[in-house]
Amino acid sequence: MKHHEEEEKSLDFIFYLVGLVSGLFVGAIIDVGFIWIPIGGVLGLLTAAFFVTVLVKGRGEKA
Repeated sequence: MKHHEEEEKSLDFIFYLVGLVSGLFVGAIIDVGFIWIPIGGVLGLLTAAFFVTVLVKGRGEKA
């Protein structure tokens, strides 16, 4: 018999969502023009992607 291993749910989308929302918010706060809102969102997504690939992926590894 095989043991059933529970698959861990990936919650990486939360990091992307937080990065997007905070980037959009910061872009809106800058109040230079509407073009900075999507630029802030893109920068927030890039920051979240860096955070997930570099910092979060290493947390599951055991020493």
